[in-house]
Amino acid sequence: MMRRIAIASVLAVTGCAGMQEAQKKPQGPTTTEERMRITNQPPFDVAVCQPKALTLPQPTNEGILVGALLSTRPEVMECLVDPKSRGEAETTRVVVKTTVNEQGGTHAISGENLTPEGTACIQKVVDTRVPLTALPAGVQPVTSESTFLHEVGGSASVKFGINPGSDFSGTVRLAQDSWCECYAPFAAKIPPQLKATVDLKKGTATPAEIVFDPTNTPEGDQLSACLQAKMMTLPVNITVTELKFPYRFTHFHSQAGEASADMSPELRFYQLDLLRNQRAANTAMAFGARANAAEIYEAVITKFQKTPQKKQYDLLPELTSKCNSLVEASKASVDALSAQLQAEQQSLANVQELKAKDAAWGELEGKLQEGVTATEQDVKSAQDRLKADQGACPKVNYK
Repeated sequence: MMRRIAIASVLAVTGCAGMQEAQKKPQGPTTTEERMRITNQPPFDVAVCQPKALTLPQPTNEGILVGALLSTRPEVMECLVDPKSRGEAETTRVVVKTTVNEQGGTHAISGENLTPEGTACIQKVVDTRVPLTALPAGVQPVTSESTFLHEVGGSASVKFGINPGSDFSGTVRLAQDSWCECYAPFAAKIPPQLKATVDLKKGTATPAEIVFDPTNTPEGDQLSACLQAKMMTLPVNITVTELKFPYRFTHFHSQAGEASADMSPELRFYQLDLLRNQRAANTAMAFGARANAAEIYEAVITKFQKTPQKKQYDLLPELTSKCNSLVEASKASVDALSAQLQAEQQSLANVQELKAKDAAWGELEGKLQEGVTATEQDVKSAQDRLKADQGACPKVNYK
């Protein structure tokens, strides 16, 4: 199980290269303004606009904690977009060490190139998204460690001081997670990719004009109108007479199962990378929940076996109930793995499409194929385990 999480993490890092490639290939022709290198327009994962506190299966265990922390990746990485969260180095490493015992639980944040602002942001994310409950008396403490890696140039990031257009773009990007009402209609799907023309003028406190290209869909145009209104309130400070440049809104959604129709193959690659990460998190939590159910059932079996035969009948309802819970947990683990396999197969097909145009994608194709093959075997093993669990349940006849 932990091997599958490790593979997902490796592919998540590889996905940074996919995002770099996607950003190198803008939608449409290159303009004069773009040749001036307007930067600070990285993608935005709208999943950060729908954060939900997880209800962890109890008692928690390492697998559950690993999956829960992995699911916070969109919000953790969003914290690191802001340059105030990072030091001067290009690489930022975040380590979340989680401990749960009889007194309660804590998430301890540490890392490299992480500022106090970054630490505080991530601390708030994990405390809110992964609330911890004290373990029952007598249960051994549980610990887990999760690592997040941010690479400037590979991960979404903003850097100020490049040029006025890039600085305004950075201000827009950092404001996006506070514009979540604009993204409310996209709770379960990816918003369209948008392009706006920004006009800034010297001596004006806010933009002179911002015009979005039409999307030809009501919800797309509604999103454009909402974002345009937000952008028009942002501060402007330029020394040249006028500056016009395009701003591209590249949207992802790590909880969305399908890519949007207007996504290029490069953008689909990164979208699927985000989806794989969430599916791996779900798998880890499902396997952790099954481990709990199996342990509880084993305890009931032990109690049943130690009970005098004349009184064993009284334990049959509990034995049956706990076994049924184990079967349900096993079904959930099969479903989670199957969903993960589907995402990995989609990623493989996507990379094969990219490889047809650029042979350099071949190396990643091999890694993804290895992952698909391994997950196929994991699914089969989980299905066999489910059958065994179903067969282990007592057949009770109360007639």
